[in-house]
Amino acid sequence: MLKLWEIIQCLHVKSLSFRLILAEGLVLSVFFASVAVLLEQGFRESAENALLERLQIQAYTLLSLAEFNNGGDLIMPTRLHEPRFLTPGSGLYAFILQKGKKQLWRSPSAIGLEPMQSPKLVSGQSVFLFEHGRYVLHYAATQRNAWGAEREYIFTVAEDAQFVSKQVQYLQNILRIGLAFIALVLVSIQFALLRWSLKPLRKIVRDLEAIETGKKSHLDGNYPTELQGLAGNLNAFISIERVHLERYRNNLADLAHSLKTPLAILRGCVESFSENKQTIQEQISRMDEIIEYQLQRAAAKGEHKTIKVADLSAIINKITASLSKVYIDKNIIFDITVPESCPIYCEEGDLYEIVGNLLDNACKWCTQQVKVTIALNQRKARRDFSVMLEVSDDGPGIPVGKFNEILKRGVRADENIHGHGIGMTIVYELIELLNGKLEGGKSTTLGGMRWNIYLP
Repeated sequence: MLKLWEIIQCLHVKSLSFRLILAEGLVLSVFFASVAVLLEQGFRESAENALLERLQIQAYTLLSLAEFNNGGDLIMPTRLHEPRFLTPGSGLYAFILQKGKKQLWRSPSAIGLEPMQSPKLVSGQSVFLFEHGRYVLHYAATQRNAWGAEREYIFTVAEDAQFVSKQVQYLQNILRIGLAFIALVLVSIQFALLRWSLKPLRKIVRDLEAIETGKKSHLDGNYPTELQGLAGNLNAFISIERVHLERYRNNLADLAHSLKTPLAILRGCVESFSENKQTIQEQISRMDEIIEYQLQRAAAKGEHKTIKVADLSAIINKITASLSKVYIDKNIIFDITVPESCPIYCEEGDLYEIVGNLLDNACKWCTQQVKVTIALNQRKARRDFSVMLEVSDDGPGIPVGKFNEILKRGVRADENIHGHGIGMTIVYELIELLNGKLEGGKSTTLGGMRWNIYLP
């Protein structure tokens, strides 16, 4: 029952298995029908040839038995070699006619039958015909009497077609049963081979369902060579979609993280709104810019074009002025050594993200002092960079072995400090996109953490 149900399931109009089975069934039907017709035709011709040989033997036998008296009259024996000639309606008949004249003799089996007229024949010539449901052989012969006179006779032997038809019908029955059985066996074998051949496709479907439910991360089956390209393309598509999804999640996290500093500034200014009206307005505009910037990043397809010019010095001055109000209770001393103007080819939003996160971390971890320095036309790792930004503080720094860890999303240098652990990840990803270099270590002047950012 289970096997039958599998076959029924496979025989679906839109199923590839159904189409293959249907196509194979049509091909086999045409093939076996053609084979049956050819075999039947060949057997019929063979049976007719065998019948012709038998009728020729019967005609020659009658010719050898025929005798003529001195008057030229035909004399046939009363007993013949073939018993069917003696039985009326036996299906085997014989006639002897004088050429162009009356009938001279007929076998007892031909009583009641009209003589069969033959076409014009010369002595020694014969013709094999099918007429009135019978196979007929006419044979012309010449006999000479005692006075040397010659007479021409036609020996006709006929047999009903039912003997050949019965043999052909018997063959047809055998062919139908045999070919139907062979076709059934072939279809069953082909169905089994089809199920086996399509097994890798069903495995891919099951693996895709496992990926959809989260049980697998990618197609990892041992697929045939013909399906490896498909599996590779599907894996690439799945990876791209996951990267896009991960980037959307990261951008949302980046958006939330980017809004933390402006919100902190607004929180610090809310008690004296009239005195800090300009600052509040600036931070609201900054938040709007951050949201717009992050939405553009989320909609991007991984491309980054640094075609705009941003002033790094102006951005540093704005951020330090804002952070001094956020951390007003720490009385932070900012030692800023930057040129009056430092234009570089970069998105302004990217620079705000990089400088803002670095300075926010420095202010959060410092004791009282933060140092910011810009150096132009620097060379590092056999590469030329247009700008090197250094941010250092006098805080405790990052413990040994934690440097690489804090560049990962969700990891903080100190788990006891409030935060989401994505600030330095944002910095690292943006610098990588800008084809820059991030370098961290201990500050030799302040003793805390030092970050060097190299931008092309």
